[in-house]
Amino acid sequence: MKEECGIFGVIGLKDAANFVALGLHALQHRGQEAGGIVAHDPEQGFNNARRFGYVRDNFTSHKVMETLPGPLAIGHVRYSTAGSKGQTSIRDVQPFFGEFSMGGAAIAHNGNITNADALRRELTDRGSIFQSSSDSECILHLMARSLQRNIPERMEDALRRVEGAFSVVAMTRTKLIGVRDPLGVRPLVLGKLGDGYALSSETCALDIVGAEFVREIEPGEMVVITDKGVDSSSPFRKRKSRFCIFEHVYFSRPDSILGGRSVYETREAIGRELAKESPVEADLVCPVPDSGTPAAIGYSLQSGIPYAMGIIRNQYMGRTFIEPTEQIRNMGVRLKLNVNRALIKDKRVILVDDSVVRGTTSRKIKEMILDAGAKEVHFRIASPPTAWPCFYGVDTPQREKLLAATMSEDEMRDHLQVDSLKFISLDGLYRAVGETNGRDPKSPQYCDACFSGEYPVEPADMIQKGFQMKTAAE
Repeated sequence: MKEECGIFGVIGLKDAANFVALGLHALQHRGQEAGGIVAHDPEQGFNNARRFGYVRDNFTSHKVMETLPGPLAIGHVRYSTAGSKGQTSIRDVQPFFGEFSMGGAAIAHNGNITNADALRRELTDRGSIFQSSSDSECILHLMARSLQRNIPERMEDALRRVEGAFSVVAMTRTKLIGVRDPLGVRPLVLGKLGDGYALSSETCALDIVGAEFVREIEPGEMVVITDKGVDSSSPFRKRKSRFCIFEHVYFSRPDSILGGRSVYETREAIGRELAKESPVEADLVCPVPDSGTPAAIGYSLQSGIPYAMGIIRNQYMGRTFIEPTEQIRNMGVRLKLNVNRALIKDKRVILVDDSVVRGTTSRKIKEMILDAGAKEVHFRIASPPTAWPCFYGVDTPQREKLLAATMSEDEMRDHLQVDSLKFISLDGLYRAVGETNGRDPKSPQYCDACFSGEYPVEPADMIQKGFQMKTAAE
């Protein structure tokens, strides 16, 4: 699974775009395909730069950054979760910018609009001309058609029409705006930075710019930040929060804080819970780097089985690696991961990973471990089986390509050809994130649709395209 997107905004600091570039660098794990920054300067007006590739390769250049002056800027790093996947054009790269009757505004969006197709049809029928294939552009067009007096009110108006998951950072000439959807599916936090403020997808990006974490933006909350301070409102009908539980398992950086909890400590707790639920006799607990590491440490601490770096990750392997021949392409996982043979030989190994989606990577890793001379390979997975696609801003395969959608746990074990395979239970995962009584089946505390098939917002566009929702029998 690919992460969704990262958003960051700064107001009230000289050369705000430089701080935004640093923030986006800290959020690079959320989107490595492309990035963009829009800045506003009172004299030069709005300027933007959008580029494919990593932040470090594009927004560390003095030549680029000097084109983005001003005390107010927002930025975005992306994976294509909507629009033309795999063949993104530069026009799909956010933030998006528009000129309204009362001045310009830019918007950066993390999440996915589940009724975007219907909105797009309605807007084009009424004369809107779209510049991109992204669902996020719908928000700008809805704002343009709103009859409200100012841009924050127009944004409220627009977002009331939108279904799905969204955390939004936007800007006008004088305001930085942050909004979370009523369920709070995607994260958004507020930081104080000198005389200014920052909005970010995660706290780790506040750390990199030296900002003090103030608080999370609440589900359904809109904040409008000016030189006078932070103004908060709740424009949406109050609903029970359904934060994405997979942010705890995988998406967020381990040095971030979510809901007052350290992501690292939560992942370690997941490993401990997994060791209680699915013990096995073995010689070593090894993480599949890097996302499996905290859970593997937790499993080791709980089980008493030694922790070891049995697989080493090549830190210099980028997504843009040139693959000139079929032979090189077939190396696949080996370009990124290498087995520490001296540790693995003749050992019974527990491999801890964050998830199994299609199963192809897990199978290759297992083969590498056996090639290195391991006696046994036991997989322990720090999330329940991923049996349903995400429609809220995560790039998941179609349901029929998800291993857990077509196979039982035992069938997956045989498919991967490992000695044992166990996933943490959904209740176990909930206990690890602090819900001592586990998951409330009548009113789940988190969005866990990728595991349970219970979608808190009906994916209207996908249903129209033939997606079958979970039946009562399932």
